[in-house]
Amino acid sequence: MLDANRARQTRAVVASTVGTTIEWYDFFIYGTAAALVFPSVFFPEASNFLGVLASFGTMFVGFIARPIGGILFGHYGDRVGRKSTLVITLLMMGAATVLIGLLPGYRSIGVAAPILLIVLRMLQGIAVGGEWAGSVLMSMEGAKPSRRGLMASWPQMGVPLGVLLSLAAVKSSAGATGNEFLTWGWRLPFLASALLIAIGLYVRLKVEESPEFQEVKNQEKVARMPVWEALRTHPRLVFATALVRMGQQAPYYLFTTFLLSYGTEHLGMARDDLLNATIAASSLGLITVPLSGYLSDLFGRRKVYLVGLVGMGLFALPYYSMVNTGQAGLVIGATVLGVFLHDLQYGPQAALISEGFGARVRYSGASLGYQLGSVIAGGPAPLIAAYLLQRTGSSTAISFYIIGCVLLSLIALALIPRTREVPSSADGRQIADTAEAVL
Repeated sequence: MLDANRARQTRAVVASTVGTTIEWYDFFIYGTAAALVFPSVFFPEASNFLGVLASFGTMFVGFIARPIGGILFGHYGDRVGRKSTLVITLLMMGAATVLIGLLPGYRSIGVAAPILLIVLRMLQGIAVGGEWAGSVLMSMEGAKPSRRGLMASWPQMGVPLGVLLSLAAVKSSAGATGNEFLTWGWRLPFLASALLIAIGLYVRLKVEESPEFQEVKNQEKVARMPVWEALRTHPRLVFATALVRMGQQAPYYLFTTFLLSYGTEHLGMARDDLLNATIAASSLGLITVPLSGYLSDLFGRRKVYLVGLVGMGLFALPYYSMVNTGQAGLVIGATVLGVFLHDLQYGPQAALISEGFGARVRYSGASLGYQLGSVIAGGPAPLIAAYLLQRTGSSTAISFYIIGCVLLSLIALALIPRTREVPSSADGRQIADTAEAVL
């Protein structure tokens, strides 16, 4: 029985991590293209600044759509099951990404091009909005309470892995197509998603349903309206979840996506130097994300998260001091350190958020709070940074924006329950593991 449980857990972790990596590859391909390509392809008649702003605006649409995906797939994930829901999100993401790769530009079909781009970006957002909680729960539910931080952190590695895959695809395509990259070469990474989706689908179809959800289903305790029940029974946790992500996600998109635009347009740096900075930071994340999850099992979620938050606030001003030198080595060092502080929060975040909800509403509650955070944190961050830079001509305002995000997250962290939780009963009652107090 022990070997069978271990095998099931391993399959769940692999399926969650592989699928999440592919979905984040698709999501981040868009972010990279939004910074480097889309202003000229879909907004060629706009000024340099307005083209970048419009491009990041379409990127933000994907973040606005993420709570819709969280609500929609959270509902079915808590009623039908984690596995089937994750298969649908994977197929939806893949279809939207491939269609973006086939989409004609503004010069071919006029204003219809950016409109269709927005629609497809919304579909990406809905898909990734339903993906996160499902993949985390498939990996975490059924694990020992003492290992939940580590187990839940494995799907979180889909972010650095997705970034690495997307940047490798962009660099390879740019190198292979040369001057043709801005005309048609950029499409290749989007089209390559079709193969990745096929691999992810094969892996996910072989995984078993989460044992905790299966227990809820066997006991006929499935919630009729899980989203509403999560809001009714855990309102503070849902909104604290959204705010606690401010100091983690907003800086991340400034250190990765916005850096590409800021470095090329404002500092005149080479595109490859900036891509190398993001690649180096994401490579480190393959170690620091699961390590942070493991440390949260040893020392508590909130303590590890707190170290990352405080470090992020203290680093906000030094980060841009290093980047503004325009020296590739310092830019890489600044990005690596910034993303490391992000990883200290991102590693334990999945368990920190998910453990507070009962199994019957966990998909809905965790999805809703997490994706609301995307709307107020990561989504608007590049837009706000571009606006602040245009208004002030300086990165100092962006640094203070990061500090403000950190302060909001510190308040939210204090509102999140202070104990880790053992597996919940089928009716959703929580059994607090008081022996493992987090703070």
